[in-house]
Amino acid sequence: MHAFTLIEMVLAIGVAAIVLIAVNTALFAALRLRDTTADVVDAAAPLDQAVTFIRRDLECVVTPTNGTSKVLSGGFRAGNVSSAGVSEPVAVEMFTTTGALSANAPWADIQRVTYELKQPTDRNATGKDLVRSVVRNLLTITTPEVEDQLMLSGVQDIKFSCFDGAQWQDTWDTTGVTSTYTNLPLAVRVDIRLAGSSTANAQPIELVVPIDAQTRTNAVITVTP
Repeated sequence: MHAFTLIEMVLAIGVAAIVLIAVNTALFAALRLRDTTADVVDAAAPLDQAVTFIRRDLECVVTPTNGTSKVLSGGFRAGNVSSAGVSEPVAVEMFTTTGALSANAPWADIQRVTYELKQPTDRNATGKDLVRSVVRNLLTITTPEVEDQLMLSGVQDIKFSCFDGAQWQDTWDTTGVTSTYTNLPLAVRVDIRLAGSSTANAQPIELVVPIDAQTRTNAVITVTP
């Protein structure tokens, strides 16, 4: 019966050790790649969620109207404006049909939504918090109840620009008596700049949402019999 020699045993152990080292290196490289990918995905998830909410609110924005119905389809305002029930100026205020209907909340699907930057509760945190504030009860005769929803942390700046068909405007207000704008903009561009950018010229995260809404007109429609 032929047995293994000492040299054969040493060679076998050496080959096995080399294979185990290669497997160990590949395994730990794969684990590091998985952890890195998971960190990137976790970091991008809040930003993706915030962008999704902003896009949906803008796509479902309600056309401004006059008269008593203005309570449920009020104006569209952008550019550091004040909003009822909100202490600080907001970046944008809109009425949108994104409210979830519920038997426990007797409100319509139309809600007032604002986006603003607030100081974070953690003073050591970088940047500000992007907060989405929602008012569901639009018919209240008292101060409306505002629900604040944290969308994204670590935001340096957010800007809403409105396209009037010729150029982008930094401000838009359909609620003023002498307001130039009486309808919704044709599109809204949202620029989100995250805090901690390596350079001052770092490109912001840009979102452009076309506004497909019926424009209001004062023309009288006549029907010829």
